[in-house]
Amino acid sequence: MGDDKAQQAAQIAAAIRQVLGDSLGYLYPACLRVAIRAGVPDLLAGGPRTTGQLAEATGLHAPFLYRVLRFLATRGVFREDDDGAFHITPAAQVLRSDVPYSVRSAALLFTDEMYWKSAERLEDTVREGTTVFDDIFGVPVFDRVDGDGAPAVLFSEALDSLSMTEQTAIADSYAFPPAGTVVDLAGGTGGFLRTVLARNPKLRGVLFERAPVLARHRLDDPAIAGRWETVAGDFYESVPAGADVYVLKRIVHDKSRADCLRILRNCRKAMGEGSRLLIVDAVVPDKDVPPGIVLSDVLMLTVFEGKERTKDEFASLLGEAGLNLLRIHPTPASLSIIEAGTG
Repeated sequence: MGDDKAQQAAQIAAAIRQVLGDSLGYLYPACLRVAIRAGVPDLLAGGPRTTGQLAEATGLHAPFLYRVLRFLATRGVFREDDDGAFHITPAAQVLRSDVPYSVRSAALLFTDEMYWKSAERLEDTVREGTTVFDDIFGVPVFDRVDGDGAPAVLFSEALDSLSMTEQTAIADSYAFPPAGTVVDLAGGTGGFLRTVLARNPKLRGVLFERAPVLARHRLDDPAIAGRWETVAGDFYESVPAGADVYVLKRIVHDKSRADCLRILRNCRKAMGEGSRLLIVDAVVPDKDVPPGIVLSDVLMLTVFEGKERTKDEFASLLGEAGLNLLRIHPTPASLSIIEAGTG
């Protein structure tokens, strides 16, 4: 009996520690943002440094910076040695600004006020059944990240960095036609399209985006020279007609059903009889939903008007837009390729 009480007390104590620790979880992204904006991962790339050295290089207050870095070290971001110097770790390595696999921009976006303040008002979102982003910032999220201002550049760079981590695995998971044209709709600065064209030497590509984003495109690669073009436009109005493959990568999940249908119907109008539409997004399984998809789904309701969708929900959207779900291709990344056609 005594053992049962002791076990119960231990479980309660562990639950209390978990809940209270999680209640302060917002301090981790806050500290992470301090370190990223100060460039600490870059500074440690050349070897360990003391807090005094880091403070001198960054202009931050040394004792307070130490306390932030010590906390981040408990989460595997940086490592403190016995002499009080901090070392780079794999988690900090991917936050450097000068590595090809950097997710620095994505981490800065996810800790930006656009996401931070929206999460603070999550209770209002859940009560009202719609994001309160435009109530906070005065405009919907995609209006805020339109144009060429700082929020727009950060959003674009963050999506590019996420795409960089997954685009090869996705491009290699679908058998693109040996020749023809691929249109990447709202394809950012063209990282995914560049990868597809580099792996399929007889394909041509069109990067369809808003003009301010196209101005920062990254398609000037000798490996795909002469096989691409950029077209400025808005997929809510129309999309280029007559292509063999259309791609919507990480587009559908952050849109409302109504907005999805506007985009998909425009795709349907542009597609020929043998055209294919590839929706690259997570597909929610019937059970055992991966934690990453659950987390992303909450983000979709917090900042956007979208959701992560099941196979049946994709089939319903496509059917209402006059398209058929043909098959779903898994990828080594967290996303799947939903292939749709007109027949």
